[in-house]
Amino acid sequence: MIRRILIVLFVVAGVGAAFWWFNRPHPITVALVEVERGNVESSVANTRAGSVEACQRTRLSPISGGRIAYLGVKKGDHVKKGQVLLRLWNDDQQAQSDLAQTQVASSQKRITEVCAMADNAEREAGRMAKLRAKGFISEGGEEKVRYEAKSRRAACEASRADVAQAQARVKVTKVEQNRTVLVAPFDGIVADIVGELGEYTTPSPPGVATPPAIDLIDDSCLYIEAPMDEVDAPKIRVGQSARVSLDALPGKPLPGHVKRVAPYVVAVEKQARTVDVEVSLDVADDNKQLLVGYSADVEIVLDSHANVLRVPTSTLLEGNKVLLYQPATKKLEERAIKAGITNWEYTEVLDGLKQGDRIVASLEREGVKAGVTVTPEKAPEINAQTSTQTSKAK
Repeated sequence: MIRRILIVLFVVAGVGAAFWWFNRPHPITVALVEVERGNVESSVANTRAGSVEACQRTRLSPISGGRIAYLGVKKGDHVKKGQVLLRLWNDDQQAQSDLAQTQVASSQKRITEVCAMADNAEREAGRMAKLRAKGFISEGGEEKVRYEAKSRRAACEASRADVAQAQARVKVTKVEQNRTVLVAPFDGIVADIVGELGEYTTPSPPGVATPPAIDLIDDSCLYIEAPMDEVDAPKIRVGQSARVSLDALPGKPLPGHVKRVAPYVVAVEKQARTVDVEVSLDVADDNKQLLVGYSADVEIVLDSHANVLRVPTSTLLEGNKVLLYQPATKKLEERAIKAGITNWEYTEVLDGLKQGDRIVASLEREGVKAGVTVTPEKAPEINAQTSTQTSKAK
């Protein structure tokens, strides 16, 4: 009887042990990262894509409308300051200018004649005054000659005024002609032209958006403009270091610095309020790689600490906590840390960890929490032959 009981107990114990063995909790495989020393930066980035802008860019249109009679450039041309880009038909104004210049020449010749007669009349009046003093002519005769001389002199001055008036008329016609001419205000490149030779072009009336006749860009001076969240704006100062990333130049951040922070906030509908920040590149040759209109992202460095204890920011739990791996028990321990400066990549550790500690990097895996038993994920092995071949290739 006792034997049977012992056999039954043994069988039950065996079944229970087998059930526990097959249903025991298996250690969770986790990826660990080692706490190390390195550089940590505190930075802010733009909320929406920025863009490459030109220091000087102007959209030119003639002051008055008319038919395009001369188009001296095409898209992509480099032009010099003062170069004539476009001229409207202005033959009528040219005729007025020629007439005014003819009037100037005529008035100048008239001056010579009238003023010579005034000089002669004044000399005659002087002689008459001497003769009257000797009693050879009457007072009335002397006065007549004297007033004649004054009249001649007034006519001379009037002729000079006529010349000044004619010269002013020439200037007016030149101003009218300038209303039909577009001249480059600075050295640059022609980005766009609206209109062809012989077509009619009109200026933009107030309140109506009309495409400019010529879009001129100074491509020798470029900068990056990017919108920053209003929350980050008070931290940004002129002169701070920045890194510029462009979709056109992937994996090649360009060094720069903040050259201007806008003194006002831009409110874009259905989006956060932002402050525009302008960044200049530190290396002049980098500007040659840029085109106006490129999209760009800007990261501004607010502070930087070198050779400090750091952890990946992605390993932090809420409240600046990490899951620390304990090699002795193979379990995870929740550990609070004191954090210093941080960015999206690394966070500085002021207290709570030491160099060489290993923390969990795979927080998203199911079941990963404090107290569970885990198995560290093995680093992928590299084929020795492949590694050798790669070294030789280098």
